[in-house]
Amino acid sequence: MEVCLRKVSVNRIKSRPKMSSEISNELPKQYDPAAAQQKWAKFWDDNQYFHSDPLKGKAAGKIPYCIVIPPPNVTGALHMGHALNNTLQDIMIRMKRMQGFETLWVPGVDHA
Repeated sequence: MEVCLRKVSVNRIKSRPKMSSEISNELPKQYDPAAAQQKWAKFWDDNQYFHSDPLKGKAAGKIPYCIVIPPPNVTGALHMGHALNNTLQDIMIRMKRMQGFETLWVPGVDHA
């Protein structure tokens, strides 16, 4: 069996979030998910991490790669299989993105 490896470019982060000029030596007593979500959602939006353009990617030599998340169960009862499935999809999308593919992870919709 022959293995073919090709050189791929790794996407680089265009800009890093600016750190606060006041750095505290203490960690907050409680985690504030709303503040973390606001900070990182803006960073991801600014860097277009939620955006995929297959035509532009193809023109830049990137191969499109897409995973469609299956729809949820009718019962809405989640189990470890769902967590495993979503984790594996996340790993595959991140790996393909780091390999230079134009990736898109599409959420499914309930079909019931």
